Amino acid sequence: MPYHWTDTGPDAPRRLRLWPHNSLSARGFAIMVLGFFLFASIPLYGLLGTVLLWGLLPFMLAATAGLYYALRRNAFDRRIVEDLTITADQTTLTHTDPRGAVQRWEAKTYWVSVAMHETDGPVPYYVTLKGAGREVELGAFLSEEERIALYDELLRAFAGITAPEGSPPAP
Repeated sequence: MPYHWTDTGPDAPRRLRLWPHNSLSARGFAIMVLGFFLFASIPLYGLLGTVLLWGLLPFMLAATAGLYYALRRNAFDRRIVEDLTITADQTTLTHTDPRGAVQRWEAKTYWVSVAMHETDGPVPYYVTLKGAGREVELGAFLSEEERIALYDELLRAFAGITAPEGSPPAP
């Protein structure tokens, strides 16, 4: 699962860190680009010493460069991180996009509600947190099965939260 819960003790905050799948390692990236180049160059071996080689070589190099760019761009676009911190008083969600821009949402933990929209969201089984007058998404980049599992874990994480002293009962 591309998320991880951190619990350091009974009174310590619960932390959840989410990130998109990154199935291609740096080594896999190098193997993919080099393998593509080698297999794309096989038909050119028969053209060595001819003028036709120079006509086809730029297209093969352009295809290799296109693959390199697409894989690098995909790796850049997948640098999304979401951090959820749950304490007895405050819940904070921080979303960092690939360019480093940070969006932050905070609400009183007791009033936070977890919802899953099976069909009404931009993706199936869309998980949201609602509180402080806003509803924010969580883990939209996860697969359907991972969002369902995350929803169940979030329900368990918020289940034991009690009302702060002096607050009115929930409606």
